[in-house]
Amino acid sequence: MTTKIKAFGNKAAEADLVPLQIERRVAGPKDVNIEILYCGVCHSDIHTARNDWKNSVYPVVPGHEIIGRVVAVGSEAKNYKIGDLVGVGCLVDSCRTCPSCNDGLEQYCENGWIGTYNSPDKHLDGTTYGGYSTSIVVDESFVLRIPENIDLKGTAPLLCAGITTWSPLKHWNVKKGDKVGIVGLGGLGHMGVKFANALGAHVVMITTSPSKAEDAKSLGAHEVLISTNEGEVQKHLNSFDFILNTVPVANEMDPYISMLKRDATMVMVGAVEPLKPFHGGGIILGRKRIAGSLIGGIKETQEMLDFCGEHNITSDIEMINMQDINQAYERVIKADVKYRFVIDMESLKN
Repeated sequence: MTTKIKAFGNKAAEADLVPLQIERRVAGPKDVNIEILYCGVCHSDIHTARNDWKNSVYPVVPGHEIIGRVVAVGSEAKNYKIGDLVGVGCLVDSCRTCPSCNDGLEQYCENGWIGTYNSPDKHLDGTTYGGYSTSIVVDESFVLRIPENIDLKGTAPLLCAGITTWSPLKHWNVKKGDKVGIVGLGGLGHMGVKFANALGAHVVMITTSPSKAEDAKSLGAHEVLISTNEGEVQKHLNSFDFILNTVPVANEMDPYISMLKRDATMVMVGAVEPLKPFHGGGIILGRKRIAGSLIGGIKETQEMLDFCGEHNITSDIEMINMQDINQAYERVIKADVKYRFVIDMESLKN
């Protein structure tokens, strides 16, 4: 059985997002039915809506930074009750049997995880539809509990931007006293600064824009390094324990490699595209590493949310109505937002 709900999406790569009606399944035994209150706007939403990755199946209904309230639970669902504040991130299912899933790393599911949108829908024919909608039905194993003490609007981007930066910081064991560089001050970078600071690291914002220095320090950076200034780079040679590169396009790697300590790592989380060539000597001569990282599993995402509750960490956001989404997309592309748009889904219900 299905029910029709209101949504926003597009039917072709060159088309604006417009009001749509989509079908949701009626909650099954282990499902949770969630009224969506807020949904963050991720650059991945834009890439998918516009078919930048050449894998979009239309119509596309984006949105994987979802905050809502439980309105119904299946007969076998044990973890949530009606009225609970919950979140849904980038994943709504996985095979649950492969080594990665067994390790709680569903984002690396070896049989293919199911994304919140633009993935095969095993319950209904077609593809999954995301959070630009009034409600969503999700297996309780992929639903997250939201701390009640933090701002719900600012919590939405934690479900993607937050976990994308938290996961590598934790995996590479960033700790008190480490010197950590965060490259790029955007939706991802501003969360990287906040998390690294809360973990006790000495945080250096690495940017090409001197104008971002004041904002970076207000977010928790202890220093700001202008990466195009050779003199500043020289001062930091072989000194970073860890660098998190959040820039969403290919960028010059050699200056960052030169600033890593021996055996240290730079992790890429932003540039899902071919990287610019870099000199092999930079990594060979210091046994340095360039690695990648993708969101986080459900257990790790819940740990991040709990940490945010303990430390009162949320994203810096600008609220919009659903009807403003096409203008918001253009502003995201121009980096004209500090630092994440969040949609008030009440605007879609009216």
